[in-house]
Amino acid sequence: MSYILIIGAKSDIAKEVARVYAKNGYNLYLAARDSLSLEDLKHDIEIRSGVNVELKEFDITSYDTHEEFYRSLKKRPIGVIVISGYMVEQKTAQKEWIETLNTVNVNYTGALSILNIVANDFEKEQRGFIVGVSSVAGDRGRKANYIYGSAKAGFSAYLSGLRNRLYESGVTVLTVKPGFVETKMTENLDLPQKLTAQPQEVAEDIFNAQQKGRNVLYTKPIWMIIMLIIKHIPEFMFKKMSI
Repeated sequence: MSYILIIGAKSDIAKEVARVYAKNGYNLYLAARDSLSLEDLKHDIEIRSGVNVELKEFDITSYDTHEEFYRSLKKRPIGVIVISGYMVEQKTAQKEWIETLNTVNVNYTGALSILNIVANDFEKEQRGFIVGVSSVAGDRGRKANYIYGSAKAGFSAYLSGLRNRLYESGVTVLTVKPGFVETKMTENLDLPQKLTAQPQEVAEDIFNAQQKGRNVLYTKPIWMIIMLIIKHIPEFMFKKMSI
């Protein structure tokens, strides 16, 4: 039975993604810092879905450990899903360099480090899929979150190039661009209900899009239209706006 590796497995979205893939018969590697905190999730999934779940300690910013981590997996995964994310308020990131650095390292640099290793392996084996969870925030820089958005923009561009590179190898690459999602990361924000997805909804969308071999997923779908409009606002107008 095939294994899926989920990076950033402690996030609300990742937990639901784990449940969806397990429900569909996939074994799981759940990788995160303090992975033992996922013991309850591991046991719940194993009981409900009858699959194997292994917890793996993993720090996405410890780049020099990534190669050894991946090679240590007893069975190579058929798919890798990167859901690691870090977001602080824009004003905090502007004032504190360490927060800017954390934002870039978790959302961009760390993801590239592990996915470079995965991509080389999948390309050699001519099989597998990669899913990267980016954000609609990366579609255009806005003053409300441009540091976080710039990291996600870089990640989206990376995934696009990776998809282009791996196409001939039969490896699929899905870029996921959620809009508002009701999670611990956004619990202090006043989110518009009609534009806000639940983690379970995002997880189901990810699974279905990946199984269909899609390239880019906006979730909720309305965000594709919203961001298309935002991207086409002329710069001389956009710079005066607060959106």
